[in-house]
Amino acid sequence: MPRLALFFIAGFLAVPCFHQPLVGLLHAYGVIPFAPFATAPTLPLGVPAWLSAAFWGGVWGVVMLLVLRWDANKPQPWLKGWLFGGIALTTVALLVVFPLKGLGLEPKQLPGRFLIGFLLNGAWGLGTLIFARTFLHR
Repeated sequence: MPRLALFFIAGFLAVPCFHQPLVGLLHAYGVIPFAPFATAPTLPLGVPAWLSAAFWGGVWGVVMLLVLRWDANKPQPWLKGWLFGGIALTTVALLVVFPLKGLGLEPKQLPGRFLIGFLLNGAWGLGTLIFARTFLHR
C-alpha cells in the first residue's frame, strides 16, 4: 500500500481510537458539553460528525507526517507529533473551522478552548504516530 495512504489511515484511525475516547472522558467529567462519536449529520454530505472528523484526521495525518518527514527507521518524534496536533490543528479549528461553522469565540473563551483543543488534538497526533509506526515499521 502506498505510504501516503497509510499516513491517511493512521490519521483516520487516531480519531476514533484516541481523540474520541478523550472527548468521552472530558464529557464524563463535565469539562465539555458534547459527547463522543456524535452522529449528527455534517454539511455538505450529511455524514456523521465523528466520521467527518476521522476523514479530516486522515488528511491532517498525511500533512503532519510529511511535515515531520516521518521515517519508521528513525527515532520517533513523539513530542513533535503531540505539539503539531495540539497547536496546528487547534489553531486551524479556532481560527478557520469555528468561524466557517458560525461559532463565535469571545476572547475570554480562547484560553479554555485552546487548552481543550490542545489536549484532544495532541492525543490525535500521538495516536497518528502510533498507528504510522505500527503500519510502517517492519
